[in-house]
Amino acid sequence: MDILSNTVALSRMQFALTAIFHMLWPVLTTGMAIYLVIVEGLWLKTRNPDYYRHARFWSKLYVLNFGIGVASGLPMEFQFGTNWAPFSEAVGDFFGSILGFEGAMAFMLEAGFLGIMLFGWERVNPSIHYLATIMVAFGANLSTFWILVANSWLQTPAGGEMVDGKFIVSDYFQAITNPFMVKSVSHMFFATLETSLFVIGGISAWYILNNRHQAFFAKSLKIVIAAAIAVTPVQIYVGHLSAEQVAQYQPTKLAAMEAKWETSPAGQPADWSLLAIPDEKTQSNKWEITIPNGLGYVLEFKKDLTAPVLGLKEWKYSDRPHMVGLIYYAFRIMSGIGFFLAGLMLWSALQWLLGNLSAEKVAKQKWLLRTWIFAAPLGYIAVESGWIVRCVGRQPWTMYGQIRTADAASVVPASNVLTSLTLFAVVYSILLVATLYFGSRIIRHGPNLEIPIPGLENDLAINMEPAIFIPDQRPAETQL
Repeated sequence: MDILSNTVALSRMQFALTAIFHMLWPVLTTGMAIYLVIVEGLWLKTRNPDYYRHARFWSKLYVLNFGIGVASGLPMEFQFGTNWAPFSEAVGDFFGSILGFEGAMAFMLEAGFLGIMLFGWERVNPSIHYLATIMVAFGANLSTFWILVANSWLQTPAGGEMVDGKFIVSDYFQAITNPFMVKSVSHMFFATLETSLFVIGGISAWYILNNRHQAFFAKSLKIVIAAAIAVTPVQIYVGHLSAEQVAQYQPTKLAAMEAKWETSPAGQPADWSLLAIPDEKTQSNKWEITIPNGLGYVLEFKKDLTAPVLGLKEWKYSDRPHMVGLIYYAFRIMSGIGFFLAGLMLWSALQWLLGNLSAEKVAKQKWLLRTWIFAAPLGYIAVESGWIVRCVGRQPWTMYGQIRTADAASVVPASNVLTSLTLFAVVYSILLVATLYFGSRIIRHGPNLEIPIPGLENDLAINMEPAIFIPDQRPAETQL
């Protein structure tokens, strides 16, 4: 069937477009908010003006991402009513309330304190301002929590059952804490934090490499490296746990992630495919590099290296994911970037230990700085690739094992969806260009190192006030 006349395919394309575009912005805001909490806390502790000016500078990029994230996120959620009405009707009692929690709890909390964080520096007590920054960070990450709860529930439905085409919730808490929830939330939390750290580090490296405010941005680079030492290995480990969970609950997705067509029977550990060219027509790989028995060692969730690993041919064509090549390489791109960033962290930590990241020497580490600049966008690519694996690999189900995507789409003319898809593509392209323009303008302009420090003027006035001689009024005999 021609894709331009296929309502389901066009609706999927539209949701993919809006989701991929929207994901670019909250990825940075959720992680950068934590960074702002760190630098403002350092300023309150040390009263070092550089930390205050870091908080003011990076908050400009934060609010730019926040604004575009809001503008692109709302239309995405409206699609559940316009393009996916049967799905919304079937699961709205739970899924709709979770999205409502995200808006009422997380977004409103973040938006409510954002004004204080941005404009309250000279207007509120420093401790109140710091509380506002913490609440903005908490709200941003709470939003991630609720979104991942909703999506995880679609991956592993729990807490109720389908009755006459409608999901009836019997245990709300069990639905929230579905099997995918904890690891999915953790994986996304560290993904947003890691992405933000390497964006901040890459921008800092750009300034240092261009001989602009080297001492100032050497501080932010060191903060990023210190945080990355903890975050990058944990993210790899949590990602491994998530892959084990996929093998347990969504074996069809695992088979697509590994382009595995044939089942490895019990007693024969599965080979691990490093690179391949999947061919869905022949249900085989045209070309492949494998590690013998490797997948059996990677997937130790059953603690049994000889457990069978099912291939795609075990399921009917209509019951397994397609676009295997996309899923296969998206997974490898995500994993490869994770290991690359961990390697960059180790290289940077070594240079720090050797004393090469001091304000006087850091500019000489040109290849290290260039690598940080190169790494700045990689976190975005990894996150988008991960969501491709997560959602495309779930097909043909919208709600795994319960509601097929073909049955979840609204029955509307394909021409209507094509029109809205085209408009979204045009508007989002304009927003992307505008965001890149204003973001680059903020970076080119750089931090304001002359911005006055709150409270510092009063401290200076007290310290510079001339001494006033007050004659001794005691009786002369006591003055002796």
